[in-house]
Amino acid sequence: MPLVFREGPYRIFFYSNEGDPREPMHVHVRDGEREAKVWLYPSISIAESFGFNSRELGAIISIIETNRARIEQAWHEHFGD
Repeated sequence: MPLVFREGPYRIFFYSNEGDPREPMHVHVRDGEREAKVWLYPSISIAESFGFNSRELGAIISIIETNRARIEQAWHEHFGD
């Protein structure tokens, strides 16, 4: 599970073996036992969330928007596409 970066209490990462075929570009965000899955395309959006409230999900979306290029680079470096 490659860690892309940390922001505040959040760990932003992706799973190396998720989906066959691999799902479109996305990241997971975790804080303790809480986790959200965030799609990057066609627009940044919450795919699923377990334990985060709407205010926290808004903050997560903002973090992903700010760091989109960084996430995309990490994705391409890891998956080679």
